[in-house]
Amino acid sequence: MKTQRTAYLSLGSNQGDCLQNLQKAVDLIAISIGSVINISSIYKTASWGFKGGDFLNICLQLSTCLQAENLLEKLLDIEQKIGRIRSDSKAYQSRLIDIDILLFEDDIIKSKKLVVPHKDMLSRKFVMIPLAEIAPNLTHPITKKTILIELQQGGCKDNLAIEKINETIKRPVSLVEKYNYIAIEGNIGAGKTSLVNLMSDDFNAKTVLERFADNPFLPKFYKDKERYAFPLEMSFLADRYQQLSDDLAQFDLFKNFIVSDYYIFKSLIFAQVTLAPEEYNLYRRMFDLMYKEITKPDLYVYLYQNTDRLLENIKKRGRDYEQDITANYLDKIHQGYSNFIKSEPNLESLIIDVSELDFVNNPQDYTQIIQTIQQFTPNSKA
Repeated sequence: MKTQRTAYLSLGSNQGDCLQNLQKAVDLIAISIGSVINISSIYKTASWGFKGGDFLNICLQLSTCLQAENLLEKLLDIEQKIGRIRSDSKAYQSRLIDIDILLFEDDIIKSKKLVVPHKDMLSRKFVMIPLAEIAPNLTHPITKKTILIELQQGGCKDNLAIEKINETIKRPVSLVEKYNYIAIEGNIGAGKTSLVNLMSDDFNAKTVLERFADNPFLPKFYKDKERYAFPLEMSFLADRYQQLSDDLAQFDLFKNFIVSDYYIFKSLIFAQVTLAPEEYNLYRRMFDLMYKEITKPDLYVYLYQNTDRLLENIKKRGRDYEQDITANYLDKIHQGYSNFIKSEPNLESLIIDVSELDFVNNPQDYTQIIQTIQQFTPNSKA
């Protein structure tokens, strides 16, 4: 079980478009690390310890399920994505972005990689003033004084002038705040389960994963579709209905939201392709009764992947019973999903083309998908 932890960060920039650098850093933190709870005003100061352009600085409060050293690794990765190149020199110098962990809960950490509380935070106005703005009553775990008292009692010996500017950094709304239930769908081999597992790890989400491997009719179906299509689809429908009914009704208080690798309508899409007309009519009657009772997702994400890539993925994962799947069958499944999305205007649907992405092995591709989901605006079909 992962526990949400609170951290306070300091961010600064004095190179390039400083406002854009700060906003991009905050957005990436919300996408890959956790929920940004609060952001200070922006404060301008002269460079500290060297001659250079003015710095723009902010502090923010973060909620994350990462441990402190893992948080540091993610923050260094964000700095690199924005373009910062760290040198071995310990001399102060200009930088596109600088992100420091000031406080991490009440923890006191002294390791080769990380010192928390930050050893210089109490002596720097560009840290203490924005931090006091968002967390005046926060207690420093070593001095046992609040941030505001530390600032007012003159513990901060920094003589640099500091100025609040009128610009602001927009607080991004995280997935945790926007959604209670996200359904990830896609054709066979699109990578929906992989994406769900990645999201679960990063956002402390409860997963609902399809139990296809437990279906005894599936291998038989791929060998004799005509004979086993109806029992296969009926068994899938019953199992999906039971699983979704049970799991969606029992929300885990220790998880941030629910993410599933299928939605109940998947049953109807596959049934349209596999069943004879008279079997489908009977199946549809049963489906309509169940569909009324199922909780609808706050967001329905369809991962589109072209047929050639799907066939490659199916071959790579090596399930024996899938190796005879044809391109024509996959095209029919995709068309079924397309028709479903068009026929459900009240379902918030987002289509993401992942044909050229490798979000399992490439963190940048994964971040791109999460950013697309996070920035999706309801009632604006993609």
